[in-house]
Amino acid sequence: MKIFTPEELSAFNGEAGKPVYVAHEGKVYDVTESRLWKNGLHMKRHRAGADLSTEIGGAPHGPETLVRFPQVGVLAKAADPLEERLPAPLAALLKTFPFLRRHPHPMTVHFPIVFMFSATAFSLLYLLTDEKSFETTAFHCLGAGVFFNALGIATGFYTWWLNYLARPLRPVRIKIPLTILLWAISVVLFVWRWRVPGILDSLSGLGLAYILLVLSLAVLVTVIGWNGAAMTFPVEKD
Repeated sequence: MKIFTPEELSAFNGEAGKPVYVAHEGKVYDVTESRLWKNGLHMKRHRAGADLSTEIGGAPHGPETLVRFPQVGVLAKAADPLEERLPAPLAALLKTFPFLRRHPHPMTVHFPIVFMFSATAFSLLYLLTDEKSFETTAFHCLGAGVFFNALGIATGFYTWWLNYLARPLRPVRIKIPLTILLWAISVVLFVWRWRVPGILDSLSGLGLAYILLVLSLAVLVTVIGWNGAAMTFPVEKD
């Protein structure tokens, strides 16, 4: 059975009609016939001609999806660049729990998104109905948003450093300052509402400034979320 070096495997990337090969745990599979690997790209994220052992460990499916395809060779042992640059305890932890490589940020980032949108929505509902419970709920959402924004920022920097080598990618350069701004505004609004419970009783002066900042939360989280999604599911350009 043929032994592939990583360089030889990279040639089978599905481009220009080439076969589509991927490796997992030292085995090389021919997935050319899979419609999910058309042109060598799977889910707009994983590229053929590479060792996907780590990626499959963090995927929603297991390696059983590969064993349905013919094995065409084995992959020569190569040094893991990730393990080489990571502290030994972290490298061992990721090897045992592969989902900790990519999943911490996606798992936590949805919470600040929903709480920021909710703070805006419930504030507007209060203005429309004059029902105080809506305004109280908006305040609670702000508090939760302050906490989960900080958690999302921490896991975001971790994922960026671990998986993207902290490269200054365009979406990241947009996300970092906007996310810090989002967190800062949410902190200001939370403390402001805590100290002045009736801040929205009037939509003039400080009340107007407060609601405008609340509305900015939805705008900021939309832009941040769009750029985050662009990294996971890139928009194809003609």
